[in-house]
Amino acid sequence: MSFREDSEEGRGDLRKPFLHTGSWYRMGSRQSSMMGSSQVIRDSSISVVACVMIVALGPIQFGFTSGYSSPTQAAIVKDLKLTVSEYSLFGSLSNVGAMVGAIASGQISEYIGRKGSLMIAAIPNVIGWLVISFARDSSFLYMGRLLEGFGVGIISYTVPVYIAEIAPQNLRGALGSVNQLSVTIGILLAYLLGLFVQWRILAVLGILPCTILIPGLFFIPESPRWLAKMGMTEDFEASLQVLRGFDTDISVEVNEIKRSVASTSKRTTIRFSQLKQRRYWLPLMIGIGLLVLQQLSGINGVLFYSTTIFESAGISSGNVATVGLGAVQVIATGVTTWLADKAGRRLLLIISSAGMTIFLLIVAISFYIKDLVDVDSNIYSILGIISVVGVVAMVISFSLGMGAIPWLIMSEILPINIKGLAGSIATLANWFTAWVVTMTANLLLEWSSGGTFTIYMLVSAFAVVFVSIWVPETKGRTLEEIQWSFR
Repeated sequence: MSFREDSEEGRGDLRKPFLHTGSWYRMGSRQSSMMGSSQVIRDSSISVVACVMIVALGPIQFGFTSGYSSPTQAAIVKDLKLTVSEYSLFGSLSNVGAMVGAIASGQISEYIGRKGSLMIAAIPNVIGWLVISFARDSSFLYMGRLLEGFGVGIISYTVPVYIAEIAPQNLRGALGSVNQLSVTIGILLAYLLGLFVQWRILAVLGILPCTILIPGLFFIPESPRWLAKMGMTEDFEASLQVLRGFDTDISVEVNEIKRSVASTSKRTTIRFSQLKQRRYWLPLMIGIGLLVLQQLSGINGVLFYSTTIFESAGISSGNVATVGLGAVQVIATGVTTWLADKAGRRLLLIISSAGMTIFLLIVAISFYIKDLVDVDSNIYSILGIISVVGVVAMVISFSLGMGAIPWLIMSEILPINIKGLAGSIATLANWFTAWVVTMTANLLLEWSSGGTFTIYMLVSAFAVVFVSIWVPETKGRTLEEIQWSFR
């Protein structure tokens, strides 16, 4: 039975996208004068980049949520008379909400489409920021933070998947890296604006990315691969045509996607027991492994306590230094966006993990030696500076690969028929590990700063081995070719 016949036979029980693909792009091919120039919409790269720029507002929201708690701590604790432990709970609840969002993200994305999933994610984010901005006690803060985390958990899965499914293979690395670049931009915006505006106003500003994202979703096509899986053949081909350009022959790519979808049953529910098949467990293991190692490298712990490290080196304004660190992270992630389709994913991961291993070792050694020398000595001051340089270099190394590439590879290697279930598992593993690292970092630093960075260094060293043995190169390959390689 052909793909088309099978899809038409099952159309009666198929799920419809929450935000239908619509006909704006079909109208654009006939009435392009309404947009000023037909060449704009006909250029495939411009069409895809425009879609990526719209959905990138989601990761900016993600980053803004992550960065919000850093510049606002002193003011919120003072205004609402919170204890340090109460504020720490406030900061960590976004991870808890994200874990819940991660569990739901795959099924939501599969049931109502990638665009509908982002719409669902945007609404609790907006409500959460409003709740925080009007908070009069800790309970409102906690409620708002949980809502934000829930939305962020969905965004963290859906955006990289959507980008991977719409991008042509020669641009997928660069466009996929935009996800992490947007996260770092969101963090930097929170740090920077936090220097100038009061915390309630900063919460109101946090609404902006999602309030722009919501209407923007009505102007972009749904993922063609999701539409194909759902049997919406006409919408699938129309969506792919606008993404590749109206003058582009998409027949080869259409046939590849059809063959891939035809090899799986869209009406068959994948159970946990079926994940033991190599074509399922291997990509799932790689995706989970990368996303867990990303967090176990200690990046959140290092960034959260970077102010303490800066102050130990004699830098008086920790908040300003943190803004500088955020800017460095944006620049380094931007370099990754440029290199992802040139150097390849695997090489960047190895270089990134190896760099983190070296610089974490330097930081660990400097802390070990600091415990042995006099606080007033010049050596102590020099070691403080070495610690700062090491931390900055570690963040740069992280941003060059381990920051962006794990999300990109996860979205590339998971087969389409298990992407909802497996993607939820991988995203949940990432957020759970992030929560564990964030909650334990302070305790570990109190136990031993040198010991803490040694643990992070060993994890980064293991990441080099893991990538070298297990992670395939996905550069220049279609999603269908990548998934066939696991069979």
